[in-house]
Amino acid sequence: MNLKLADRLLLLSWKKLLLIPTAWVLCVILHNVIYGLFQSYFAPGGDEPFFFLLAVVVIPLYTVACLLYSIVRLSMWWASRSRTS
Repeated sequence: MNLKLADRLLLLSWKKLLLIPTAWVLCVILHNVIYGLFQSYFAPGGDEPFFFLLAVVVIPLYTVACLLYSIVRLSMWWASRSRTS
């Protein structure tokens, strides 16, 4: 993977720190709205899993991956900076 692409996708910034919880709340709301609108379609015992899985699995995994990537990049930057001084 290109380093610039990885930085753009995984490096944490203030914008991304605000976008992640916003996306989580939006997925929770969409899950409840879609289930509420199409409850008769999901009955009996059915559920709308797509936005639920996004909110419970994908977004937390993405957050952890971004956090780990940012820590590794910061430590690499810190190590290269201390070697040059």
